[in-house]
Amino acid sequence: MNQEIFAALAQLEKERGIPQAYMLEKITQALVAAYKKDKDGYTDNVFVETEGGDMRMYVQKEVVDGVITPATEISLEAAKKIDPHAQLGDLVNVDVETKAFGRIAAQTAKQVIIQGIREAERGMVFENFSSKEHEILTGTVLRIEPVSGDMMIRIGNGNDKTDALLAASEQVHGEVFKEGDTIRVYVVEVRRGSRGPQVLVSRTHPGLVKRLFELNVPEIENGLVEIKSVAREAGSRTKIAVHATEAGIDPVGACVGPRGGRVGAVVEELRGEKMDIVVWSEDPVEFVASALSPASVVSVTLVPGMVKACRVIVPDDQLSLAIGKEGQNARLAARLTSYKIDIKPASQAEELEEEAAAAAETEEAAE
Repeated sequence: MNQEIFAALAQLEKERGIPQAYMLEKITQALVAAYKKDKDGYTDNVFVETEGGDMRMYVQKEVVDGVITPATEISLEAAKKIDPHAQLGDLVNVDVETKAFGRIAAQTAKQVIIQGIREAERGMVFENFSSKEHEILTGTVLRIEPVSGDMMIRIGNGNDKTDALLAASEQVHGEVFKEGDTIRVYVVEVRRGSRGPQVLVSRTHPGLVKRLFELNVPEIENGLVEIKSVAREAGSRTKIAVHATEAGIDPVGACVGPRGGRVGAVVEELRGEKMDIVVWSEDPVEFVASALSPASVVSVTLVPGMVKACRVIVPDDQLSLAIGKEGQNARLAARLTSYKIDIKPASQAEELEEEAAAAAETEEAAE
């Protein structure tokens, strides 16, 4: 039985990477518990030793004149058969009979190994994939739930694989996948669950866009260009604000790449999602004007007395472009900059200035 157990553990370590020491600890704990349950009166005096490919169980007993509790006591005569030097009051380790131990081991080891494999694999999956949070992984669509639309994705390589949940809410509207398709996903979170780790992935998360640019733009990878913020409406349009950490570098040009190859690779992965790359600035006036690209901006004025709010004046013929279809351009610019943006055409600029002047006069008179 010992040989079978050790051979099985060696095979587990080789095929699944589960350390023998971990499994041996689990097996010895279970064997001791099983023996105590099988033998009334045995407590903490039962233990298992493993050495050199051998496993033996012992019961530690005190040497006494008259045995009252056989589970914990042994006569001097019986003790001397184990240790000729034994004396009254000594503790001796009594070897559990091979037949009895073998029966218990046979019943217990298989169950413990199976359970130990599950626990170890769950622990390994959690450790491996929690370190991959906020990264992009490639997986295969295993199944698609017909009612909810949720997908189960097999991600990882080799033995380092697990199933991840791509919820319907994290899928891009219009993207269609079928079982067996290869898909790239963004790891949002890895949770511990009663049935093992749960890996949650997304195709809509703004982090997916950020990671794709990091993979395709060497200047981002080596720190010459930073992605400051991303605003995304998945499947439709994304705005990304970039900043050069060294003078002489064009951050937008770096992200676009020669002949648009770099941004093109990102757009292709996102299946045609439009991409606006703008220059980030510490100056909110400059940043807001840049964020409203491709529209031209006449002026940006911070609204006094309001937190992160501004009024933007654009040429009349640029108004619809600045606002965008169904307000998308203005909405994304507001998310990108974290500013409330009120867009007005240039034809109303003079009227707005007069209103502001009148309000200021009224305020002064009140004071």
